[in-house]
Amino acid sequence: MVTTTAAVDLSACPTPQERPDSLEILAAQATSRVQELIPVRHARMAATPFTFYRGAAAVMASDLSRTPSSGVMTQLCGDAHLSNLGLFYTPERRMTFDLNDFDETFTGPFEWDVKRLAASFVVAGRNNGFDDKANRRFARSVAKAYRKSIEHSVKKSTLDCWYARMDVEEIQAVIGNRLDTSINERTQKALKKAKHRNSEQAVAKLCVIDAEGKAHIRSEPPLLVPVHELFPDNLADFVSDAIKVRFNNYRDALPGHVRALFDQFTMVDAARKVVGVGSVGTRAWIALMIGQNLEDPLFLQMKEAQRSVLADYVPASGFDNEGQRVVEGQRLLQASSDIFLGWSSGADENGERRDFYLRQLRDGKGSVVVEALEPEAMKLYAQLCGRTLAQAHARTASRPEIAKYLAGDPNFGDAIADFSVAYADLNDGDHAAMLRGIEAGTIEVRDLEAVPAPTLSR
Repeated sequence: MVTTTAAVDLSACPTPQERPDSLEILAAQATSRVQELIPVRHARMAATPFTFYRGAAAVMASDLSRTPSSGVMTQLCGDAHLSNLGLFYTPERRMTFDLNDFDETFTGPFEWDVKRLAASFVVAGRNNGFDDKANRRFARSVAKAYRKSIEHSVKKSTLDCWYARMDVEEIQAVIGNRLDTSINERTQKALKKAKHRNSEQAVAKLCVIDAEGKAHIRSEPPLLVPVHELFPDNLADFVSDAIKVRFNNYRDALPGHVRALFDQFTMVDAARKVVGVGSVGTRAWIALMIGQNLEDPLFLQMKEAQRSVLADYVPASGFDNEGQRVVEGQRLLQASSDIFLGWSSGADENGERRDFYLRQLRDGKGSVVVEALEPEAMKLYAQLCGRTLAQAHARTASRPEIAKYLAGDPNFGDAIADFSVAYADLNDGDHAAMLRGIEAGTIEVRDLEAVPAPTLSR
C-alpha cells in the first residue's frame, strides 16, 4: 500500500498481472470454514459477476492494498457494497437506513470503503444490462454524494454528526417524488415487508409447534438444521452445551440494563443456519428464546467472526476477540445499533476457539432488490448509499482529515468512477475464471439441496 497525505491518483487499479490469483485467495479463505458448505459458497458466488463480487471481499482487499493510498485512516465497514446497506429498526422502533454488515470492519484508508461501494454499482449495473456510460455515472454519484456529505459534516458539531441518521421518512421525502409509480410501489412494498420482519414473524416462518404446544426450530437441511439433527446424539449434547456457554459469555459482556432484559428470556432451541454469499461456511447459529409464552419470542443470531480480510494490509485492530472487533466497529459506524448486539467466544467440538458476535435475527431488516432498479433509480440509490457511507465515516475523529483530503483532490469523483469501471473488468475476469474452474471440475459447486451429511468437524 503506497501511503501519502497529498492527493494521489485514486483511479489506479492493479492489472491482472500485478495481483495474486483470486481463486487462490478464496481457497485460502475457505480453509477455516465448514468444509461441506464451501461448494455452496462457490455455487452462490458463481451465479453472476455481482454475486461473485459480493463474496470476494478478500480478493478486493488484496487488490486495494496494491493501489496508491490517501493515507487518511478511519474505521471502515470493510465490505461496503450496495447490498450491505439496508433497512432495520432502531431501538426506538424507528425504521432507518444504514450500513448493516460489519464482518470485515477494520481501520484503513477511507477511500477503500468508497471504492468498494462505487465499484459495486458498476458490477450491479452491468448485471442489470446497463452500459458503462450509465454505470460510470452511478460510481461517480457515490463519490459525489460522499464528498458533499463529508464536506457538510465538518460544518456540524461533533454531537450532531454522532446523532445523525437516515430515517425512512426522510428518504421518502428526498427521493420519493423522483421515482416513477412502479418503483414507488415496489419501495412501499419493501418497507411494509421490512416492518413485519421481527421475532414473531421468524417464529411463524422458522418454527414448528409440537403436540405439547412447544416450539422447535424447523428442519430444512442443509439451509437450516437443528443441533440435535446436525450431530450424533453424544456430540449434539456437547455442542448444545457449548452454545449455552457462548450465550453465557455473551450475557456477561452485556450492559447491565440489557442483561436484565435478556434474562427475561429462556433459550429453547438452536440451529445452524446458512447465511449470505461471502459468509457461507462461517459458523452461524440461531437461537429461539421465549419470554412469557410463545407470543413473546426473541430470535438471536450468533455468527462466527473470523479475521478481517483487511487485517493483512493495515495495522492491527487491537482486539483479541474478533467478535468484539465487529461489534465495536459497528457501534462506531452505525447510527443506531441493535440493543442485543454483543460478542462471545468459546471452544468448538474440536477444542478450537471460535469468536462470535450476536444480534437479533430479524428486526425490521430489509434491502433493495438491486435487480429491479432501473437506471434513474440506481443513480438515486447510489447517491443515498454514498451519503450514508459518509455519514458513517463522519462519526469518527477522521472527519476533518477526510474533508481536508477531498478539498485537495478536485478529481476525486472521476478517479473513483475510473477505478470502479476498471475494477469491474477485473471482477468479470475473476468470475469467468471461477466458471472455467467449475467446468473443468477443479472447483466444486453444489446446490443447498445436495449438500452431504455433515462431518464431525464444524
